[in-house]
Amino acid sequence: MKGMNFGKLGFQAEELDRFVEVGNKVADASGEVIRKYFRKSFVILDKEDLSPVTMADRDAEESMVSIISENFPSHAIYGEENGWRCERDKADFVWVLDPIDGTKSFITGKPLFGTLIALLHKGKPIVGIIDQPVLKERWIGMNGRRTTLNGQEVSARSCRKLSQAYLYTTSPHLFNGEAEEAFIRVRNKVKVPLYGCDCYAYALLASGHVDLVIESGLKPYDFLSLIPVIEGAGGLITDWKGRDLCWEASSESGAPSFNVVAAGDAEVHKQVLDLLQWT
Repeated sequence: MKGMNFGKLGFQAEELDRFVEVGNKVADASGEVIRKYFRKSFVILDKEDLSPVTMADRDAEESMVSIISENFPSHAIYGEENGWRCERDKADFVWVLDPIDGTKSFITGKPLFGTLIALLHKGKPIVGIIDQPVLKERWIGMNGRRTTLNGQEVSARSCRKLSQAYLYTTSPHLFNGEAEEAFIRVRNKVKVPLYGCDCYAYALLASGHVDLVIESGLKPYDFLSLIPVIEGAGGLITDWKGRDLCWEASSESGAPSFNVVAAGDAEVHKQVLDLLQWT
């Protein structure tokens, strides 16, 4: 697929290579910051929604923003910590950043959090990176190309029966009301339900180690980078109705919540949607 013409998307394959090159530099920079804080003493603050944030989150995001701005000054940036950054209200290219997806894992010393980096072109994620800076594992997904883990191609695995599926979600306590009931319907049908990986669960799915990830209430910076990674590994990732996940980033954009399901196999994905019964 290398050398493919991406003219319909408004850029060439060489440009995609350049985006990934800078994306790697962004991940390197955030990783350097995060490793300095990991399992060290630091101040933990609560955001307005009572979710935790640390200086590691904020310093890492600033290091990421600095590299993107230096290399692509015309691109917009939307970060979890500081929102929209661009002189214009809209931009064709938008980098969406989550410096530490899984802050609770990070602050408790568990190395299963990740740095998420997405590049959107006219609302479509064309590059996605999941970086685990402590384990030094990096999944890269690109529009039209196979997903890689540290440079080696990976693939989701086949699993056609829900009764044989290994399912991850960050925590069963993050589901509420009808969403909790819907999740339980699926959980009761799988072979093994597992908990506690944040974005790392999607990386494991892309590498063929698990079959399903189901979550509720994710923000755009939580999932946009996952889309090229999962799809480039042959998997599917949609909302609970089976629709493509999309988000138009702009200076006026809020960060709405989404229900997300990712599967390595199309047949199991369909079975999950039937059980979720989401309307």
